[in-house]
Amino acid sequence: MDSSVKRRLTLGFISNWISKLASTIIQLVQVPVFLHFWAVPVYGEWMILNSIPAYLSFSNIGFGTVAGNEMTMMVAREDKAGALRVFQSCWWLIAIICTSVIALLSAALYYIPAARLLKLHNIGPSDAKWIIFYLGLSVMLGQFEQLLQSAYRCVGRYPYGSFIKSMFSLSAFGCMILAVCFGSGPRITALAFAAANITGTTILCFLVQRDIPWIEYGWRHANFGEIRALVRPAVAFMGFPIGNALSLQGALLAVGYALGPTAVVIFGTARTVSRVALQMVSMVNSTFEPEMSIAYGAKDYPLVRTLLRRACQLALIVAFGIVLVMMAFGPWFLHHWTGGHVPPSRALLDIFLLVVILYALWSTSSVLMTSTNQHEKLATYYVIGTGMACVLCYFLARWVGLYGAAASLLVSELVMNMYVLPASLRISRDTFPAFAAALLHYPPSLRPAVLLARIRRSSPGLES
Repeated sequence: MDSSVKRRLTLGFISNWISKLASTIIQLVQVPVFLHFWAVPVYGEWMILNSIPAYLSFSNIGFGTVAGNEMTMMVAREDKAGALRVFQSCWWLIAIICTSVIALLSAALYYIPAARLLKLHNIGPSDAKWIIFYLGLSVMLGQFEQLLQSAYRCVGRYPYGSFIKSMFSLSAFGCMILAVCFGSGPRITALAFAAANITGTTILCFLVQRDIPWIEYGWRHANFGEIRALVRPAVAFMGFPIGNALSLQGALLAVGYALGPTAVVIFGTARTVSRVALQMVSMVNSTFEPEMSIAYGAKDYPLVRTLLRRACQLALIVAFGIVLVMMAFGPWFLHHWTGGHVPPSRALLDIFLLVVILYALWSTSSVLMTSTNQHEKLATYYVIGTGMACVLCYFLARWVGLYGAAASLLVSELVMNMYVLPASLRISRDTFPAFAAALLHYPPSLRPAVLLARIRRSSPGLES
């Protein structure tokens, strides 16, 4: 692995960390600010309205992601003309889809009494419709931003593209918060958010054209054949949000039906704590994904194997490290986080942490499949595995209790490992013995003795 790849991986990890930090800041800041300036019922109705436009994100299926993979592999083969065809074809497809969705949304809002159906009492009928429209427009602009980020990804500048997107997200959030702080109501707040997103998307368009001269806006190179070739992998991407919904909301519903709402709270809070490790693993996956596309597109299979091995190794190190911390401090954190209202269960948390370890291996291996648009069977297995776990969760919860419900989640992880590991090794032209041996071999800089020596040098007091 040469120095340029290592540099991009380092910058990619930093940019992904910044993106996660931006999301965390948004989640932590918005609740106290909104509750300080708005009444609780108003904020509650805002949250209801805010949840509706999120479903519009399913409208473009996975064309932005699939197009990014294809463009990256084409540029790696020095086929910029092909990458431009994919870009322009998907640009116009997304434009047509977004325009149609916004038109349908506008018609639906004109005729449907949204405020009455949602039982809103503090936000007026007209304001409710405009809020949904403004927030829906912001969601649809995100489809263009995904494709524009793919342009940076295909030329190896994905850390920069990710950083710019994080800054635009924080800026849009900042405009929304400023509107709230200056006494604006929900409708003006939604308008400020939409205006900031429109401005950010426009600026990103100009930045892409400035930084990547061969990217052109227009339809001269658009080709329906390119869209047709991307339909199947794009549709397959829908399996991942479906599987996520089955794993998250489906399991909670199963526990609720079997054991009641109190058990849902105990189950849900323990799993939320364990998912901190999943977020860190996803950062590793996002960092290695563009490089896998580049290496596979260039048919550099030795580099593909190295990237897969190092990604899995790093994901497991991260997962084991956080799991050990959670095993030590998880129950204490649960007790203080919930104010003592939710009894912490070490055994329940340990089962969820085992799920994290199994997840880390298959999810990181699967990045090679998703980054090269070879994920159709993967999506099918994911939906099947999470569906089986969801059904089993209900019955084991009835028979064994919360421990059985948590153990049912291991089913989907085992199913995914049994399929994903052999499939990813076939793509990378690797063997399981060589792959397993590589996982146990650490670069000199990561070996425990070297790390301990570094710690002692930086902290002389530890010598004693």
